Amino acid sequence: MKVLIVEPGQYPREAEIEKSLAAEQTIVGGLIECVYPWEDSACIVCNDEGKLQGLPLNRMLSNYDVIAGTFFVVGLTYEDFTDLTPEQFKRYEELFHYPQVFRGLGDTILVENCTPEKYKQIVNAHKRKPPQTPER
Repeated sequence: MKVLIVEPGQYPREAEIEKSLAAEQTIVGGLIECVYPWEDSACIVCNDEGKLQGLPLNRMLSNYDVIAGTFFVVGLTYEDFTDLTPEQFKRYEELFHYPQVFRGLGDTILVENCTPEKYKQIVNAHKRKPPQTPER
């Protein structure tokens, strides 16, 4: 099947994947969950436990949710997954084109679109910060 794979910190890419549960689970790194945020004949296939497993936040779905970990967008028929059409591929590649960085600000999450290079810089800078110790 022709799908659009969206990995944290990367631009989306078109891929040909095997039409099997094992292949789909390998891409998302675990049990799959299908999310249907559009009226289009397409859905998102993601890791059902991505947030519980602490996978990196990947892309925001409008006001719907944030997907954690790698996911893919696939076309739908009445009974099964199918190839994305060229129009769908273009639409979802544009929608998910820019990697996103998520920052907490109180009770709010700020989302910033960036390039893969900037994403890597931000993630690496966050990893290098020493733990904060409380002042006495």
